[in-house]
Amino acid sequence: MFGYGYGYGFGPSYLLIIIGLVISLWASWYVNHNFKKYDQFTSHHGTTGADAARFILDNAGLQDVAIQQIGGKLTDNYNPGNKTLSLSESTYGSTSVAAIGVAAHECGHAIQDQRNYLPMQLRAALVPAVNLGSNASIPLIIVGALLGMNHTLITIGIWLFALVVLFQVVTLPVEFNASGRAVSILKTGDLLDSDEVPMVKQVLFAAALTYVAAAISTALQLLRLIIIFGDNRN
Repeated sequence: MFGYGYGYGFGPSYLLIIIGLVISLWASWYVNHNFKKYDQFTSHHGTTGADAARFILDNAGLQDVAIQQIGGKLTDNYNPGNKTLSLSESTYGSTSVAAIGVAAHECGHAIQDQRNYLPMQLRAALVPAVNLGSNASIPLIIVGALLGMNHTLITIGIWLFALVVLFQVVTLPVEFNASGRAVSILKTGDLLDSDEVPMVKQVLFAAALTYVAAAISTALQLLRLIIIFGDNRN
């Protein structure tokens, strides 16, 4: 796009983007590989993902949390705003070990919300700033570069981009903690047998790696911006 020295285009710093892309693609492949693998194992109890979620939520005193089916694969999520747990088509009606693990993970987020888990609260507080950062950071940097390397605009853009990195870093304990809660619940034996729990651990670990990969990839992009425009400032 630009050609200042090593610039905003193809220079040595571009390797950081390639590294981030490779990490992200590998993490995406790994989670899909593991989900597909353990989605072939039907749970001994024959419980669906939706039934497992309802059981976990009710036992946690979260009868007010609604469960709904949404489209897609691995699009499962919990919305603390309307207290709704959404399960994807690959999870909602499936009786696989993988589906129950994913449903339990999302229930972990609902329990975090119930117990005012601090990292989750911090992540929610960052959302408005992160939305601004993700939408405005790169345009500000580009405009700053077009205006003869306006350091004020570029610096603001880089700081806004840094908020995106911060959000992804804060997301990590939220996701790992939700998985930990899910495994603890499933170890009770009410929904899965003991030999099925290690399968769930593998699925949830693979899923967590996608968040680690996203954080690393975005951090590498931030580092690239700092290298490029730091060099130009000098």
